[in-house]
Amino acid sequence: MLTKLKRFSPGNLYKTVQDAAHKPKAMWICCLISFCESSFFPIPPDVMMIPMILAHRAIAFRLAIYASISSVLGGFLGYYIGYSLFETVGQWIVETYHMQDALVKFQDDFSKYGFWIIALKGLTPIPFKLVTIASGIARFDLVQFTIAATIARTFRFTLLSSLLWWLGPIAKPLLEKHMKWVMVLTMLGIVLGFVIVKYIYH
Repeated sequence: MLTKLKRFSPGNLYKTVQDAAHKPKAMWICCLISFCESSFFPIPPDVMMIPMILAHRAIAFRLAIYASISSVLGGFLGYYIGYSLFETVGQWIVETYHMQDALVKFQDDFSKYGFWIIALKGLTPIPFKLVTIASGIARFDLVQFTIAATIARTFRFTLLSSLLWWLGPIAKPLLEKHMKWVMVLTMLGIVLGFVIVKYIYH
């Protein structure tokens, strides 16, 4: 049992992802994660992007573009879930991540801020799936939704890629040396987003 658990340690998780970063399918895996995270999946593509860019610095901005496009496309699925499937799939997602109160507050904010709610919340640790599902429930204009989501996700992933590209040669040995802590901090960032939703954004 202990041997099996060790396979899922932060260090081994990083090694698995880093190994995948050297393979052609890594880009597709990252895009799939980015797509799913916008509608139902809890883990953001950052977990895949960081080791991929550190391993191949030249793909930083191409990966940012692909992740952004995938995230916006996944956002359409989240929008559709809120628009047409909220009573079934949407309700299950919201209850699974304990986003009920945040969803109500988010819908109220649409009447005040509309476009900017999507653009700004897409940059925060708040799960993007909350933004996309709430947009569908509110029947928010699809063109404005697309523009706002594109701005938010492109800015976020381009910023991440730019930092890794710029700091890559310096950061790579440090990150590899302390990767267990990097993975812990990454997971804490994910948890923080759900904590904000459950206890602060309501």
